Order: sequence, then C-alpha cells, then structure tokens
Amino acid sequence: MANRILLLGIALFSSVIVRAQAAPAAPKDCGIDALQICALHVLQDQARIITSPLRIKPEDLLWLAPFAAGTGYTLTQDASIMQDLGHDPGREKDFNTASNILGIYAPAGYALGGFITASIKHDDHLRETSLLVTEAGVNALIINTALQYAVNRQDPKQGSQTGKFWPHGTKTWPDGTSMPSEHAINVWSFAHVVAAEYPGWRTKMLVYSMATTVSFSRVIARQHFPSDVIVGSTFGYLIGGLVIHDRSPGLGNVSVSSVRTPNGKGVQVSYNFNQSRGY
Repeated sequence: MANRILLLGIALFSSVIVRAQAAPAAPKDCGIDALQICALHVLQDQARIITSPLRIKPEDLLWLAPFAAGTGYTLTQDASIMQDLGHDPGREKDFNTASNILGIYAPAGYALGGFITASIKHDDHLRETSLLVTEAGVNALIINTALQYAVNRQDPKQGSQTGKFWPHGTKTWPDGTSMPSEHAINVWSFAHVVAAEYPGWRTKMLVYSMATTVSFSRVIARQHFPSDVIVGSTFGYLIGGLVIHDRSPGLGNVSVSSVRTPNGKGVQVSYNFNQSRGY
C-alpha cells in the first residue's frame, strides 16, 4: 500500500514539473493545472461506484450471476487450493516480484512516462490515456482500501492460513487486508483503460495478458487467495470501464471543465441528455 501511494506521489510531482515547463494557456479538463477538475472527477466516480447497485438492470445478471457464483464457489475452495499449491519460498519471491513490477510499477510508470512523452510530443491522445490511467488507479486505490478494511480477511500466510474474515471480531481490527487483491484491481483498471483507448488486438493482448499474469502471480506468491484475485480483477475491470465511459470524449453523460469568467477561473458542468447508459 505504501509503495502504491509513493508511486502516485512521484508521478504527480513529476507531472507538475512537466506541466510547468509546458505552460499551457487555458486548461479545459483534468490536468496538473486544473487539479480541482481531477478531484471532481474522482468524487463523481466514487459516487457512481457506490450507487451502482441502484442501477442494476436485468441484463447485468449475465455477468453478475457468474461473478457471484464463481466467487462463492472459490471461497469454499480457497484453503484447499493454497494447500495443494504448497510452499516454495524461492518461487513465491519470484512471483511476488513479478506481480509488483507488472501490477504496480508498470501502470504507474505508464502514467508518468506517458504524460511526460505526451507533453514533449504534444500527443493529446497519449496525454488523455495517461490521465485516465491515473484516475482509474486512484479510484481503484480508494475502493480497494475501503473494501479491504471492511472485509477484514486474513491472507494465506496469516493465522490458520484459511482466509478467515474478522477472525477476532472488532478487538484486533484490522486483522488482514487480503480481499480484494490490490495488484489485481489496479492492473485490471489500467488494462481496461489502455485497451479502450488503443483498441488494436495487439494492445489488448498485451495489457490483458499482463493483467492475467499479475492475477495468477498473486496466488502463486501466496499473497492472496483465488477469490481475492477474482474480486479484485472484476472490480478493477469495472472501474476502468466506468472511467472510460464517463471521461473518454463522446461517451460520458457528465463533463466537467475549467472555464475563464470575468471574475476569474470557474468550473462548468454539462450533461448530455442523449446518453443514458448505466454503470
């Protein structure tokens, strides 16, 4: 968790330097020179995520039912799966390292490197993608942290190594942060954003293979149970989809932009009544 926050801080600080050098005239959307817009975007995202159960439609059962069934079944098999996997310190260390690189450092590096490159080359599409990746990552971090402390599940190396929820009630809370998997929720939100912004099959194969590798690696490294990874991967993919739907040009219902008024800078909120897709 500390690594994730540190990386986001480095990316933000470095982006400030790049934007200060570029010195754009008038910001129109989220950016280092319009952090209030970025904050509003995240607040909007969180409101949408929290209230999403209220917008569930019958067709959503096509993915909700398999997700619920798969998660429920995997919960009953978590302990036996980890037991069959066995212990191998060397293997666990290698897969933990790989999942850190692909699940945390690579997405953060893409956001930072993409922003710097876009600023130098004036590539608006890459800049947009970098910002969306960052927004999705921030949302994933907030939701993941809230769920981990609410679920309070021990990881495969804690206690009885069976993944108990609230093992000691509220006396020693928090006892664990195993569900959902932070790496999984982060990398799947990243993968969905990049795949949507660059929809070529090669890009999709690359980012989704990367996300799948991270998901399996977290289990093999004995950092999470399979059900933790399923929940994290699913939530990450949905968060990435929400950010793309609401922020990518032409897809969102609500847009927030910075405008100049006779009294100084202001914020403009607009709504597209021709779009009505739900999360």
